[in-house]
Amino acid sequence: MPDLQPIRRALLSVSDKTGLIDLGRALEARGIEILSTGGSARALRDAGIAVRDVAEVTGFPEMMDGRVKTLHPMVHGGLLALRDDDDHKAAMEQHGIGAIDLLVVNLYPFEETVAKGADYDTCIENIDIGGPAMIRAAAKNHAYVNVIVDVEDYHALEAELDAHDGQTSLAFRKRQAQIAYARTAAYDVAVSTWMAGAIDEATPRRRAFSGTLAQTLRYGENPHQAAAFYRDGSGRPGVATARQLQGKELSYNNINDTDAAFELASEFAPADGPACAIIKHANPCGVATGATLAEAYARAFDCDRTSAFGGIVALNRPLDAETAQAITEIFTEVVIAPGADDAARKVFAPKKNLRLLVTDGMADARASGRRWTQVSGGFLVQDRDGGYVEAADLKVVTKKAPTPEQMADLLFAWRVAKYVKSNAIVYAKDGQTVGVGAGQMSRLDSALIAATKAQRMADALGLGESPAIGSAVASDAFFPFPDGLLEAAQAGAACVIQPGGSMRDDEVIAAADEAGLAMVFTGMRHFRH
Repeated sequence: MPDLQPIRRALLSVSDKTGLIDLGRALEARGIEILSTGGSARALRDAGIAVRDVAEVTGFPEMMDGRVKTLHPMVHGGLLALRDDDDHKAAMEQHGIGAIDLLVVNLYPFEETVAKGADYDTCIENIDIGGPAMIRAAAKNHAYVNVIVDVEDYHALEAELDAHDGQTSLAFRKRQAQIAYARTAAYDVAVSTWMAGAIDEATPRRRAFSGTLAQTLRYGENPHQAAAFYRDGSGRPGVATARQLQGKELSYNNINDTDAAFELASEFAPADGPACAIIKHANPCGVATGATLAEAYARAFDCDRTSAFGGIVALNRPLDAETAQAITEIFTEVVIAPGADDAARKVFAPKKNLRLLVTDGMADARASGRRWTQVSGGFLVQDRDGGYVEAADLKVVTKKAPTPEQMADLLFAWRVAKYVKSNAIVYAKDGQTVGVGAGQMSRLDSALIAATKAQRMADALGLGESPAIGSAVASDAFFPFPDGLLEAAQAGAACVIQPGGSMRDDEVIAAADEAGLAMVFTGMRHFRH
């Protein structure tokens, strides 16, 4: 393939007109002939830039509401012709096809149209046909042709032309071709994903995913693993859409843990009162509500002060100075909140390594969506866990029923258990976690660990007894045997919330009755692997 290639003729056809006029002037100043279509041609012409309509080149007007304008041999021949192939050159000369050395196209705003909730027919009309066809043609012929699909690359094109006296390098053209194919692939993903939803196809034969690079990471979970962070374009509030106000670059593990923390904090609506979640290695080490945000943070911190060191703090209300001051008293990796006032930012400012992220809103814990995980040779795809239960959904299965206060703690513990790695056991009292057992191979082990952590909390705070005494305990899945339940009773739990559904439910219920526990079934589990 040749290296340096001059640009003598360009075709500009863009939906997003940002930067178009400046680019047009830069090309005109270099003596490059400009072809264009529709609104792009009008915008260039109105700015005093010489432009030739594609319809004049093809001999056909735009027709069918603009559906047909660039699908023509005069365009595609100019993009696809091999400049050093004698047969191709002869065909171009015979049919009067002029070479097109630069294609600048960004596609109809399909993704934006869907995001606005447009109806089916409007979405269909915003599926670009000619644009992707031209992009793919130019990218295929990158040995000779430049293709630009992102506004952010206009300056890179101009710099390339400056550096090579009106020519571009093969390395530049290859890079832009890769970007172009990724753009058309992402566009097709958006269309196919939307259409699957529109026709209620839950498991389409082929499913694809796309993302836009947000950050190249120093490494992945470990230093020997390369990694990068991509946004999926859904706009869901969280770590992917947050603005980082201060602190060093987020790491792979920071991003993963911050996502878990913010999703958990989003379980608590701001209107219901302040809430705080502290996450360490993707598991909650403390979650609490409070009369103020500072109190919610203090109560979450008290659950497991040791594990909170170097953790991630997520808040369901904008960060204030009092809460910020409390957070700075120990080493914290990341704080994420829907906002942060000026006084809070001032408190954080001296902590140069502390990352502060604001999201301008909380995520909807019940919203639909999908999560996917790669496995060897494939992907697992599932709906986001938007499961939610209220008091009216619970079935009391023991002789003793929970009191209203216990019911509130049961529901609180259940919300937290949803974000604890299975097998999950959570002890909670008065809107505060007091012991969390996570990620064990047996539910009994998780119950033991949670009870041990509750005792450590008592020791750290100088309490006279374990805060697990009189607590509510949540299990993310059913108790297969009474042993885990009895361990919770021995730790002092007064009531239990669990999905039910075990073959030994009757044995477990009988054990709960004998231990004097109140127990409710949710009929829903929250495995989190």
